[in-house]
Amino acid sequence: MIKFESMEKNNLNLALAQLKIVQCSFLKWRTFSLDARLAVVEDIKNQLLENKHMYAKAITTDMNKPISQSLAEVEKCAYLCDYYLENASKFLEKQYIQTGWSKSYIDYQPLGVLLGVMPWNFPFWQVFRFVIPSLITGNTFAIKHASNVKQCAQLLEEVFSSKKINFPIYVNLDIKSDDVKHIIADPIIKAVSLTGSEKAGSAVAAEAGKYLKKCVLELGGSNAFIVLEDADLDKTLDKAVKARMQNAGQSCIAAKRFLVHEAIYDTFLEGFVERVKQLNVGDKFDIKTDFASMAREDLAIELENQLSESLQLGAELIIGGKRNGAFFEPTVVGNVNMQMPIANQETFGPLAAVFKIKSFEEAIEISNQSDFGLGVSVFTNDIEKINKHLHLFEEGAVFINEMVVSDPHLPFGGIKKSGYGRELSHLALYEFANIRTVVIK
Repeated sequence: MIKFESMEKNNLNLALAQLKIVQCSFLKWRTFSLDARLAVVEDIKNQLLENKHMYAKAITTDMNKPISQSLAEVEKCAYLCDYYLENASKFLEKQYIQTGWSKSYIDYQPLGVLLGVMPWNFPFWQVFRFVIPSLITGNTFAIKHASNVKQCAQLLEEVFSSKKINFPIYVNLDIKSDDVKHIIADPIIKAVSLTGSEKAGSAVAAEAGKYLKKCVLELGGSNAFIVLEDADLDKTLDKAVKARMQNAGQSCIAAKRFLVHEAIYDTFLEGFVERVKQLNVGDKFDIKTDFASMAREDLAIELENQLSESLQLGAELIIGGKRNGAFFEPTVVGNVNMQMPIANQETFGPLAAVFKIKSFEEAIEISNQSDFGLGVSVFTNDIEKINKHLHLFEEGAVFINEMVVSDPHLPFGGIKKSGYGRELSHLALYEFANIRTVVIK
């Protein structure tokens, strides 16, 4: 036991030493021109694509994601790089403001070394969407990745080791979650970004607040997927299955509560179940597989407990519901209300909770009853009606006739217990920047 504690202490001491290294790197990196930084990002993107099959295999090995979805994740990271390579220069231009002085403008300066506390469900994408925009702004990074994606964590450090520079702009901290507080306390760390659970977000925010350090939190979600009576059912059902079942349902922005108008409730359920049955369940390394295992057995057990309690409260199991180790069957549950765990808690797995609603107004009410506020989808042909009610949704994003997705062009983040701050889009370049006023008389 003493030896084990000593090893943990050594890991923390190593991490603190790594902070000093990446701080020295920051002092160099901040002097690079924007064009020089973008050249490094281009090199990172090229390395990513050259080795995408190796990285995808690591994702699938670490957290059981089907290999086709792992490849898509790596390619999306490259797509994000392209977005900032094309647009960062105009987003980071000085913003001249007409005032009474001779000249006044806003510019954007880096903060320093940023700490990222990253999740396992999209082990490459989550890191890239945090790192790339803030790297372009001129920051450097210390990343504490999830403990069950160690191979991905190590490979990511290699990905960010560009041949165009001879110093590390990114270090991987091999520490326990309990040690994160010591890293936040270090004066080298200037700000923190966490993607993870509500509990983890609360703990990190408390530590960051103690030292007056900014943090961005991207936490859980319980997105509503609203289907009105005039929706195009074929297209809606295709989106519904993907929105709930991709990555075995392990996504903060996955559709979790399906609010279906009573006029089409039975038809929707029938079509949903039929499409769930058509999912190709199999070997995670088979390119044809749609659905494999969850990432860990404890996560599957938690979902099983949420389902069991909800069934006792009157929910109806329509398909699935069985667990074998970390494998949890694609599951659809009807007759759901907000008193059930599968409705009032985040379900991080392949379980669709289906409500029957009488009106769009009721759907808005149920959608907003959640403690989370990450996103909502509405499927209908009456766009004018939806536009009149958009202001009533308490969400970070509203998607009409589309599932909620993350896209580099658009801000990403939530409200309420889904966290605060924004990733992606032009706003991500400013999230960890000193937005500085300069006045010349």
